[in-house]
Amino acid sequence: MSPDQRDALSLSFLPKDGSAPVKWKIFDDLFDYEDAAREMDETVQRIIAGKASEQVWLLEHPPLYTAGTSADDSDLISPDRFPVYRTGRGGQHTYHGPGQRVAYVMLDLKRRQQDVRAFVSALEAWLINTLWHYHIRGERREDRVGVWVRRPDRGINVEDKIAAIGIRLRKWVTFHGISFNVEPELDHFSGIVPCGISEHGVTSLVDLGIPVTMAENDSVLRAEFEKIFGPTTSV
Repeated sequence: MSPDQRDALSLSFLPKDGSAPVKWKIFDDLFDYEDAAREMDETVQRIIAGKASEQVWLLEHPPLYTAGTSADDSDLISPDRFPVYRTGRGGQHTYHGPGQRVAYVMLDLKRRQQDVRAFVSALEAWLINTLWHYHIRGERREDRVGVWVRRPDRGINVEDKIAAIGIRLRKWVTFHGISFNVEPELDHFSGIVPCGISEHGVTSLVDLGIPVTMAENDSVLRAEFEKIFGPTTSV
């Protein structure tokens, strides 16, 4: 087991005050990006006001590109291929589409740790542990946010990104979150330079030979989330 995997398995980001379980909601239909962003923003405001519990939403979007706060316009190679949305999350350009599990994570860090770097590490650990369930070694990179998989079958130094992370905080409540490639159309990533990184590619569970359904992977994501962030309840 790699150091990344040992660190991930042992990382904890549990609430300090015995908070209610995190609401866990799965959306079955493709969710329009602008509608999701608006509803997420409203939910974050309610969490800040103490009128809503912490939540995680699992969904899929129609094919689209998003541009984070650090996005370089030159990284948008095919601006007319899919809709492009400017977003307040950190990071650069990303693709979202069917077959990719997006998780919007709305947690109150005042109840956990008021440490953004630790929160990003916890998200990475969640993804690394999920991959290890399939005996896939996911790894962190100091200079690149997200989770990476080595591809020795394609070359000594070849590695692909399997999950992206882009977050934002408002009064210590998090929103946006992660995108995890289960079975998206990988060619759709070619319309951008994903996260501004041109020297590496992208992959997915199915591309790596893991024939898992979205529902099956959701169960793994939930189990591994609870080990790090605490209990959840379905809504």
